[in-house]
Amino acid sequence: MKMTARELREAQEEDEKLKERLKTIKRHPIYFILENVYDTYNVGGLFRLADALAIEKIYLCGQTEIPPNPKIKKASIGTYKMISWEYKATAREAINDLRSSELWVMGSWSKQKLKTQNSQPITIIAVEQSEKAIDYRSANYQTPLALLVGNETFGVLPETLELVDQIVEIPMWGINKSLNVIVSAAIVSYFAMSKI
Repeated sequence: MKMTARELREAQEEDEKLKERLKTIKRHPIYFILENVYDTYNVGGLFRLADALAIEKIYLCGQTEIPPNPKIKKASIGTYKMISWEYKATAREAINDLRSSELWVMGSWSKQKLKTQNSQPITIIAVEQSEKAIDYRSANYQTPLALLVGNETFGVLPETLELVDQIVEIPMWGINKSLNVIVSAAIVSYFAMSKI
């Protein structure tokens, strides 16, 4: 049974029934990395998106605010309590953590590091406008997968883009240069889910 917005807001992290309920959710081997996402409402919205997709974990990096910030709590409608998250000083640290960790896949911990075709333990895809970017519909989505999104004004840092496996962008046909970070993450992550 799904929880309403009110139930999510009122849920207590120490509630044993909730903990048991969360254990029954089949998590997808997908991770979000947020680099310097300043708007706390965007952070909260990304928690809500992460819950909708039942992803494994969110990395909050750099100057990204962390829960229990009141605006994150409000925008996430309490889903920040349902998704595993961790703060890292830089996105590089989060990427290194993912590339060196044993990852949860298909209901069990891998005893060996998971390898993708490019010999990396995880595929890291940045959602960013770049000369190196390809249309998000042309990317190679495979799990385990991490989607990296950046700051609302200047995007993903250039030095971080050097660390990723692919850079994808969403076509923009109007006068506006980009979409909101939550919208961009939702478009790409739901598309990726359909390909995995």
